[in-house]
Amino acid sequence: MTSLRRLIAFISSLKVAIFLLFIIAISSALGTAIPQGESTQSYLDAYQEHPWLGFINGESLIRFELDHVYSSNWFLGLLGWLAISLIICSWRRQIPILQSALRWIDYRKPQQISKFAIAETIQTTKTIEDINQLAEHLEKKGWKVKQSPGRLAARKGAIGRIGPPIIHLGLVLLLFGSAWGSLQGQRVERFLVPGRSFELLNKDGQNQLTLRLNNFQIERDPAGRTEQFRSNIEIIEPGQNEGQSKDASVNHPIRFRGITVYQADWSLIAITIQIGQSPELQLPLQSFPELGEQIWGLVLPTKKDGSDPVLISVSNEDGPVQIFDENGQLLGSLRPGSDSKEIKGIPIRIIKILPASGLLLKRDPGVPIVYTSFAITLVGGALSILATRQLWAIAETEKDLIYVGALSNRNLSGLANEIPQLIACISNK
Repeated sequence: MTSLRRLIAFISSLKVAIFLLFIIAISSALGTAIPQGESTQSYLDAYQEHPWLGFINGESLIRFELDHVYSSNWFLGLLGWLAISLIICSWRRQIPILQSALRWIDYRKPQQISKFAIAETIQTTKTIEDINQLAEHLEKKGWKVKQSPGRLAARKGAIGRIGPPIIHLGLVLLLFGSAWGSLQGQRVERFLVPGRSFELLNKDGQNQLTLRLNNFQIERDPAGRTEQFRSNIEIIEPGQNEGQSKDASVNHPIRFRGITVYQADWSLIAITIQIGQSPELQLPLQSFPELGEQIWGLVLPTKKDGSDPVLISVSNEDGPVQIFDENGQLLGSLRPGSDSKEIKGIPIRIIKILPASGLLLKRDPGVPIVYTSFAITLVGGALSILATRQLWAIAETEKDLIYVGALSNRNLSGLANEIPQLIACISNK
């Protein structure tokens, strides 16, 4: 039994709670610094030869579940430990404090209140009448009064003592909502071209929604820099042929039945080209980060044997498309829809460049719980600001004296300034 009490005391210790918060904060920083949810091979490629921070290679990163920190067993264990700590702390400390605050304390002897931080002794010839008058005056001022023969107890703002347990409840709900969202949530990233669609499946492989990209538009400033990109998306529910059309843009996501669709990125996915008298060819583009940010292109041979290649590069869906030889010499520049141009003796015409919309889909069932926890925590914090004030008055008829004592858990000086006004109703003051 003693060991169990020690364990409970350890789990609910303030030092342990602070330590857990510190570890959770560091873990969250790791989850922010390290890309999450990528393929295993991508971590091996990125960190195996060049370890993160100089000592965490790809294998170690995966072994310690740093590729999915927020849904890892150890991170969820930390959240659970902190939640249990808060629950036990509320049970062992906050609830008893609340019960004590709501319980009326009946002091019967003047010596019991004369040593309070705020204490007054009043000479009067009508002690009982003045006690009754004080009780009426306090009730008019919003105090709750419990009166006994020759004495009274009064309090105001006792509801503020409910604040700390409510804050603990909000924090526990926050931890639960975060864990629930990590375990049951979904995150999907897709690049779609207009006219294409994909199905969002649940963990059982059943279709939840079908998203079809109707239109994708990139808005640019006069210098050609990207200002905004927008997607018109048709959301089709299972069993239906038509759905609802909604627009998504940067900072303006689509929200639909617990699923949020973000306009996260854009890309150039393919180029339609005609070489000589060939039919129109749609060729895939790939990113060339070594050439610069947002540069796409493809290597195209100009000979039948695959030799003498040229590099076709583009950074804008409106062009220009630049063509370089294998030595990096610029051979020509073309615009989509313009006339063909002879490159190394071969007529080349750019018909169009196909952009793709980068969509990020998130489904987090823990979000309502998290938002509810924020509201509960704010209410608890607001209540905790309220000062709980208590006042006692005891009449000593034989000596014609009334003893007044008062306490407050906050702003004791404010209560000390208010006491003269509260007891001014007593005669012969």
